[in-house]
Amino acid sequence: MSNKFFVLIFLLLGVLGCSSPGGSHEGKTVFRYNEPGGIVSLDPAYAGSVEGMWVMGQLFNGLVQLDKNLELEPSIAKSWEIDADGLIYTFHLRDDVFFHDHELFSGGKGRKVVASDFVNSYFRLSDIEVASTGSWLMKNIDNSEKSNNLGFVAVDDSTLQIFLKQPSPSFLPKLTMVYFSVVPYEIVEHYGKDFRRHPIGTGPFKFKIWKDGVKMVFVKNENYFEFDGKNRLPYLDAVSISFSTDPQRNLEFLEFLKGNLDCYAGQPPPSLKDEVFYSNGELTEEYKDKVKLEKQTWLKTDYLGFLLDEEMAIVKGSPYSIKEVRQAISYGIDRNELIKHIRGGIGYPANSGFVPRGMPSYNEDKVIGYEFDPEKSQALLREAGFPQGDGLPVLELGITMTEKEIYEYIQGQLSNIGITVKLVVSPVAIHRQMRSTSKLNFFQRNWVGDYRDAENFLGLFYSSSPNGLNNTRFNNAEFDKLFDDAKNELNDSIRHTMYQQMDNIIMEEAAVIPLFYDEVIFLTRTNVSGLETNALKSLVLKRVQIKNEQP
Repeated sequence: MSNKFFVLIFLLLGVLGCSSPGGSHEGKTVFRYNEPGGIVSLDPAYAGSVEGMWVMGQLFNGLVQLDKNLELEPSIAKSWEIDADGLIYTFHLRDDVFFHDHELFSGGKGRKVVASDFVNSYFRLSDIEVASTGSWLMKNIDNSEKSNNLGFVAVDDSTLQIFLKQPSPSFLPKLTMVYFSVVPYEIVEHYGKDFRRHPIGTGPFKFKIWKDGVKMVFVKNENYFEFDGKNRLPYLDAVSISFSTDPQRNLEFLEFLKGNLDCYAGQPPPSLKDEVFYSNGELTEEYKDKVKLEKQTWLKTDYLGFLLDEEMAIVKGSPYSIKEVRQAISYGIDRNELIKHIRGGIGYPANSGFVPRGMPSYNEDKVIGYEFDPEKSQALLREAGFPQGDGLPVLELGITMTEKEIYEYIQGQLSNIGITVKLVVSPVAIHRQMRSTSKLNFFQRNWVGDYRDAENFLGLFYSSSPNGLNNTRFNNAEFDKLFDDAKNELNDSIRHTMYQQMDNIIMEEAAVIPLFYDEVIFLTRTNVSGLETNALKSLVLKRVQIKNEQP
């Protein structure tokens, strides 16, 4: 182990002091992890962040859920049918699902979930007063007279119907999103907006404590409805979440190594990355016997985007509005070396399209992206009238501090082909605001899939995308028509071909520069088993078990 690691350990021990190992408290098993991004709400109507979805996924359930292979499986709905037109979905509910105990329920005991609970829960998503971040999911709900002007009908306590305006092959996958969790109307009405701090759901864990910026604790739901064979889930007695916000995550990683956290999500701190991972993304000899690595494809694409609306002053007259210049930039980046040397072998070079590996429609043979080819870059620059970059102004790239070394690497690569890039660093919130209000001509961004359909990624380039998703202001009539047609195409093969055609349009126009398709990384203690995740980076703790602490 290198000297820099011992120095870091010494310094951090001075900061943190000593703390006793966790995991087992008076015979109770507690799973501990840190959430550096913080939590602002436990109301599924506002499940717009990965951090929020992780914690809410422990407290709530919906009609359906995904397994580790992203295959659809029952949850509160034990079965369902779709009518021949693809417009009416009928769900049959289990009769053994109960909300968590609360004093507002009769006798203080959680009452049984019925179909009308889903009607009330879904209506909240479209309620203007609630202002849910998931309101966009209601656009295809048919709230005409045939559905009692709601779009959802409780036929009886165990039967729910949902009505759509148009057939949608992505509707069932969307129902797995945390937004579609069931909540008890009487508890929501009692707390109002403060339900976000007093969540009552049906999940494997129940809310216990939330001390802002310090700790959040969930405890076992003794009446949870799912079983693992003969054993009722979950196995854990509690989940404890801390909120250390050290930007480089050094403190968090040290706590994990000391045994005070059972899980560390993502790459280790930059200063320790090479200590933990070889360049192929596998654990080094020093760590492979100390921790376990869970790694798999993640539906996430990191990319650079251009603002393309030439009616805007920031774009008008810019040489970077020329397609050949954008293509030259894309050919000038060696994504393979970026993965190997900057990301420690984590992720895959995005040499195909914008839609990431892991999506059913992903096909690197049918979507033609950009390989590293500096000679082609130079040829394109000459074609655009800027031989070896002569005459090109400095290109300002708006970034955040997150993985800054990636963009410093790109800055160096592009200088080799005559393109000068200046990195403009902003706090995350300001960068997001500038990007969404078209104040950045060139910017870093990533997109994480919410559901397993390429529509979720390609929607960023649809000219009519809601809520400012189309940060590039890309506008292409052929693309838009394909997008509209694909939304209603129920044949998977045909729809996937449409997605590939759309991805090729984005690549030909070089609207964005995909850099890499990421991977889900979880490091756990060796005494932890049963942690599940998937390509959506879900955190599933209901099957986790913790053995006695390591010596």
